[in-house]
Amino acid sequence: MANVTGLPASLTLFGAGKMGGAMLRGWLAGGLDPARTTVVDPHLSPEMAMLCAERGIAVNPAAPAPAETLVLAIKPQGLAEAAAALAPFVGPGTLLVSVLAGKTIADLKARLPGLACVVRTMPNLPASIGRGATGAVASPEVSPGQRAAAEALLACSGLVEWLDDEGLIDAVTALSGSGPAYVFLLAETLAAAGIAAGLPAETAARLARATVSGAGALLEATGTEAGQLRRDVTSPGGTTAAALAVLMREGAMPDLMREAVAAAARRAAELSG
Repeated sequence: MANVTGLPASLTLFGAGKMGGAMLRGWLAGGLDPARTTVVDPHLSPEMAMLCAERGIAVNPAAPAPAETLVLAIKPQGLAEAAAALAPFVGPGTLLVSVLAGKTIADLKARLPGLACVVRTMPNLPASIGRGATGAVASPEVSPGQRAAAEALLACSGLVEWLDDEGLIDAVTALSGSGPAYVFLLAETLAAAGIAAGLPAETAARLARATVSGAGALLEATGTEAGQLRRDVTSPGGTTAAALAVLMREGAMPDLMREAVAAAARRAAELSG
């Protein structure tokens, strides 16, 4: 990855599990200064400990100090327990970037007195390979410079979409946060259908994986609207048309997807309450 402009001059990462660790690797690849980076995680994995040692990243400082940019990447249910340990890293000018699902800006401010500047985000699993989609919303106190720094960080993991309304985070969670599971289900069921049609299991799995990943790559590479690509590969009276007639019979697939996303959004709202 080429260096990303606008990254924070210094950064503290609180929580270096799968998501936090993946983001850290992306930031380092994007040009984040490891000498001005701190990782806080009492249960740091051997792999992350080795990375920090190799790159000269400070780990679990004995004398915590307020951070310029503090990225919070712990499990949401751990916020209450972690609040006391987090407090010394929060100062009047600290920008907190949260990837905690279901924790609102108000939740974070309530747990961390004195915190003002918050960017709440919802990334997804492909962020771990730099191909993610992240929704983000900033509290009113976030300055243009802080917003730019947050965007530079998030852009290391893929697409960033800013929202004006924090309430829309639930919809982002339902669409792109949970969305990779929908795509994995498509690949899984497509392979199973191939097996039912007579293909060997390993062949069906390889073909399904390549079909799903290739279609996604084509969608991104061309920039063409998805519906248009679907129409382009559907010859009237052909095999694809026969299959789509089943998938779209009486709105079957569109209706199911709307119901699925709506259900996920409702659950996200319940978890935020």
